[in-house]
Amino acid sequence: LLRHRYHGVAVRDIVEFLEQETGKIDLDVLHPGWLIFSTSGHSRWGYRVAKRAVDLLIGSALVFVLSPVFLIVAAGVCLEDGVRAPLFYRQRRVGRGGRVFNLLKFRSMRVDAERDTGPLWAARQGDDRVTRMGRIIRRFRVDELPQLANIIRGEMSIVGPRPERPEFVEKLCAGVPLYDFRHCMRPGLTGWAQLNFPYGASVEDASEKLKYDLFYIKNASIVFDLFILMQTLEVVVWGRSLSMAGPRAREMPMLGGTHGGGPPPALPHERDVA
Repeated sequence: LLRHRYHGVAVRDIVEFLEQETGKIDLDVLHPGWLIFSTSGHSRWGYRVAKRAVDLLIGSALVFVLSPVFLIVAAGVCLEDGVRAPLFYRQRRVGRGGRVFNLLKFRSMRVDAERDTGPLWAARQGDDRVTRMGRIIRRFRVDELPQLANIIRGEMSIVGPRPERPEFVEKLCAGVPLYDFRHCMRPGLTGWAQLNFPYGASVEDASEKLKYDLFYIKNASIVFDLFILMQTLEVVVWGRSLSMAGPRAREMPMLGGTHGGGPPPALPHERDVA
């Protein structure tokens, strides 16, 4: 390999090869030095400033534009459960640097959904805890809209790893290598892992989603964020399943399938755009 390398043949690390071909970082072949010395998009000062400016601009604009949707959903929730039932669901989540904040959602489950069971993994299709109105707003991701307030306050970003509950984070940090690394940036309303993998319901699922989160953190850029936003818009418009990845997510390494059986197309890395 060394001889070929010095005769002009490109030789690539297995981690980098799998990263480009699958859109995720394979934890089974990852060695710590690769992450330590690789260039990470999220650590660039200019990107962090631009990302925060975009969050404020898009977040404020969406609150104004979607205000009629807020009113319609509020009316639907009140009609089903009564005006005294809570409209919003507040849930503790872990954000940047491990700080805990209250994530806001339109309530899509019964008021007593976790009274007897305690914290559970995200609800799946057919979950009897979900209300009739909840099924509608979940299908089109409308239940997530109140998180625009979290974004404006700086607790979340438009794009980033999905925030998890503290009860699960402690368990996942102990059982999944590098899981805590995803807290190096603000969690997102949408993200690369959300597009490529359905709701996590186990430690194994969380480990798989982490591969996509690490890929996003390493390759973070405004262009990549816009790419994710466009794909998310497609999911919201067509109301594809309860998760952004759809029912065949485990078979598809990237949103949209394998494009004729071959490997998925490489994303526009920041160096390519520059």
